[in-house]
Amino acid sequence: MNEFDEDGGVGPAEQPEIPAARTALEERLGHVFRNPGLLETALQHPSFAHEQDGTRGNERLEFLGDAVIDLAAAQLLFAAHPTWEEGHLSRARAALVNTTALARHARDLEIPAHVRLGRTERKGGIEKDSILANVFEAVIGAVYLDAGLGPVVALARELFAAALAPDSDAFAADPKTRFQEWTHAELRKTPRYVAVEDTGVENDEERFAVEARIEGEVWGHGRGRTKRAAERAAAETALERVAAKETS
Repeated sequence: MNEFDEDGGVGPAEQPEIPAARTALEERLGHVFRNPGLLETALQHPSFAHEQDGTRGNERLEFLGDAVIDLAAAQLLFAAHPTWEEGHLSRARAALVNTTALARHARDLEIPAHVRLGRTERKGGIEKDSILANVFEAVIGAVYLDAGLGPVVALARELFAAALAPDSDAFAADPKTRFQEWTHAELRKTPRYVAVEDTGVENDEERFAVEARIEGEVWGHGRGRTKRAAERAAAETALERVAAKETS
């Protein structure tokens, strides 16, 4: 039994039987509920619950699930990428649990077919990323209350598999961010990007020339079709200097 002896708003005397169709959802979640009322509550949007009995539906489970999926993502990323620094881990976790990502997972798990919406949300509501992400978090909260963190981590491991691969670099910071993180950590200074040339030729792949500077000292040069591209190139050469400095 979970150490948090909670029922998510469904008391022992009101445990509904999970419909046969929900067993397929449990299979996709990788968890069979001992307390089916938790899953029922998780799938009730507040608009539906309010129309039925004036309650708030899955809001409390959503609150809990938000924290739990954050923890599961952090735990998995921490274990999968021992060389990643805190900033990289934070960016990856944020990308894994943002509204768009969670809504996509809800669709992959076919959760929309089971969500109960009130009259005010039925027209197009189930297509909203915000609603699906909230329901996904509520379902995660329900799984956690029913069986603890283990089944949540197991599900998250499947959903986040690409980000957990050893060679994953999908969430690496762009060169400017990485260079700034290094300068803040090592020099306590912020780099500046100074445009030193503009050919004025439209669509010229090397129209702009930019220098990455720290208190006047040039750390990197870059060229690009736009100032932004040139700044990225300058940051990349600055990072090459950093790498050479750290290996010398």
